[in-house]
Amino acid sequence: MQELSIAQVWSQGDFVIRATAIILLAMSLASWIVILMKGWDLFRLKAMAFGAEKKFWHSDDFDHALETLGSNQNNPFLTLAVAGREAAQHHRASQPQLHDVMDISDWLTRSLKSSIDESVSRLQSGLAILASVGSTAPFVGLFGTVWGIYHALVGLGASGVPTIDKVAGPVGEALIMTAFGLAVAIPAVLGYNALTRGNKSVISKLNRFAHDLHAYFVTGSRVRPGNVRGAADDSVRLASVKTQ
Repeated sequence: MQELSIAQVWSQGDFVIRATAIILLAMSLASWIVILMKGWDLFRLKAMAFGAEKKFWHSDDFDHALETLGSNQNNPFLTLAVAGREAAQHHRASQPQLHDVMDISDWLTRSLKSSIDESVSRLQSGLAILASVGSTAPFVGLFGTVWGIYHALVGLGASGVPTIDKVAGPVGEALIMTAFGLAVAIPAVLGYNALTRGNKSVISKLNRFAHDLHAYFVTGSRVRPGNVRGAADDSVRLASVKTQ
């Protein structure tokens, strides 16, 4: 009986089998690059968020509070705080303009929500690749298997000696393509689910931070647990940011 190996699949396969193997390899590399890069970004964001809120609100003034968030412009908490401050300053300095009829609460809600939307977009970038790989890789592998079995059976039929020993080798080699497809899809699906859960955790912290920033710029004080009912209704809208 022939010994099955990846080298045999490559050497005996035609251009379709080789192209399918290359596609699966490219999909695997793309998914692992996304998993590693987004996983590192998520770890970094969680490290930024850990204790950042407490240090921020225990600062003497807002400028010092911004310093506690660091200087990394990719920090969504820093971006959110700066967006809130700029929105409040712009509203106070632009009363004669057309948008002075807009209440400061509405203006802040709009600005903070826009900042959160941009952060959510950055967090979720690349997840579409994992979703696509996880859903299509098994079928790409299955296509390679079907194509390989078809040509194996055609070759066996032409030889006129369709014994088990001669059937098992080519068919077994073709079935390896299905295993390749599953090996590519499973990490992509698991990575997608893990990153999605991690993103939801970060987005939840961003929504809570935005809620407190909104209350601070409107009333001059942070919303405390147990006093949430007294906050402006517009700030509550920030918690409705949808995630995929």
